Amino acid sequence: MKAKLVRWLTDAWYKEMYLSSAFMPLSMLYVDVIRLRRFLYRTGVLKSWRLPVPVIIVGNITVGGTGKTPLVIKLVELLSQHGYKPGVISRGYAGAANQVVQKVTAHSDPALVGDEAVLLAGRCVCPVVIGAKRVEAAQYLLAEFDCNVIISDDGLQHYALQRDFEIVVIDGERRFGNGYCLPVGPLREPTERLKKVDWVLVNGGQDLQDNETALYCRGDVLVNLLSGEHKALADFKNSPCHALAAIGNPGRFFKQLSAAGLTITPHAFADHYAYTVSDLNFKQPLPVIMTEKDAVKCRPFAQAQHWYLPITAEVSALFTESLLSSLKDKIHG
Repeated sequence: MKAKLVRWLTDAWYKEMYLSSAFMPLSMLYVDVIRLRRFLYRTGVLKSWRLPVPVIIVGNITVGGTGKTPLVIKLVELLSQHGYKPGVISRGYAGAANQVVQKVTAHSDPALVGDEAVLLAGRCVCPVVIGAKRVEAAQYLLAEFDCNVIISDDGLQHYALQRDFEIVVIDGERRFGNGYCLPVGPLREPTERLKKVDWVLVNGGQDLQDNETALYCRGDVLVNLLSGEHKALADFKNSPCHALAAIGNPGRFFKQLSAAGLTITPHAFADHYAYTVSDLNFKQPLPVIMTEKDAVKCRPFAQAQHWYLPITAEVSALFTESLLSSLKDKIHG
């Protein structure tokens, strides 16, 4: 039922279907509330906390996946290469234990700490901490680990944590859908919010507007869940496969596989879906290819035909130079 509702809303938001005008007052009220909330934080009526190290927010203004997680992994890599000691905080979305601030490892249970947090812990060579309240997660990170930069996975709208830099990621294909805020459209905040952020990265680099920078998320090597074997995605070309995706925009993943020449039967699930053994059992003994976020939940019952596709973010040298220069100025200025 939930998956059907999500698909219906996605069609309404991104395929130019029109929701009933009865919802429009709710959308207008929503916009008024988020503007008031931002104002209250900005004026100090609602309390926010400044940390002793720079905070980089990686977020979006739409509901659903845009490519934030691969970018967070890339930022950790870049900062580490340039001598910084980054740490990552995340809400631990869909995890049952995110009310308790805690470190996440690659072996943590995604049902407890969230699938994205486990993915980040496995890919990032730095501490990853989750908590429903970003401030508490960040304070724990600084108290327990030697970090001098904090990257917040998501959290653009969580103003209790003051930030030094904001990076917004946009889906280059779907962009802002019908342009309306929730519940009529997919926007968490009006597009005017983009004027206040430091960088806007467009996943896919399509039709860049002023002050937008291209972001590319690529993957061409599959990893076997059971054996860890690596195999080129091109080796599966013209081979029938099942493709699974429980992410914000499963269509992007399916298109990526099809563009690589794979013949796929797609199976889309709701974002953060909790897989069971039966979800991966198909009558035909074909390869099953999934996203890396799906893989962290399917490892306990993985079989030899199960593969996942790691994604790597690519950013421009101009963006990298701008980020590193701004960070240096913040620390030493």
